[in-house]
Amino acid sequence: MPYLTRPVLPAGTFSRRSQPTLSTGDGLVLRPWRAEDAPAVYEAFQDPLMHQWHIRRADSLEEVREWIAGWQEEWAAESQAQWAVVEEGGEGLLLGRVALRGVLLGDGVAEVAYWTVPAARGRSVAARATTGLARWALDETGFQRLELCHAVANEASCRVAEKSGFALEGVKRSALLHADGWHDVHLHARVRGD
Repeated sequence: MPYLTRPVLPAGTFSRRSQPTLSTGDGLVLRPWRAEDAPAVYEAFQDPLMHQWHIRRADSLEEVREWIAGWQEEWAAESQAQWAVVEEGGEGLLLGRVALRGVLLGDGVAEVAYWTVPAARGRSVAARATTGLARWALDETGFQRLELCHAVANEASCRVAEKSGFALEGVKRSALLHADGWHDVHLHARVRGD
């Protein structure tokens, strides 16, 4: 049975090319992950704030190396796209991560996710990286809609969403399980043309 509409983005949108390095235009670079990033990612996941707002922990460098290999494979599979966030022109010290998760190319939809290392907090790194990624996804690549979800209690993530131009659309009740129990979630979104 034929569809009445064409896919927003065709299969191959990611896999036909190498994952790009993106400049945010304000001093940050989003670059594909490298195996040598494993120690910095492992260190980031030792932070208690990561344990509060994320559902994974890193128990070893080997485990993190496997994550990074998986992140690299997800680009070719067109299921997710993950970038390391570093300063432009710097030595490449890791500031955080920004990603498109749950990519549905045919619908032109994905979810934005991010985290930052403790030393990067308070510098708008997450908001700047998210804004840069949204610009690339919506304006350059052709996604129609990006969603951003966070626990309602995570006020810092709410500020990131607002600074990045993601409008609050509502609350998903009891939608996210963290180590301390179920959390209500804010749903924010940004669509092409916002």
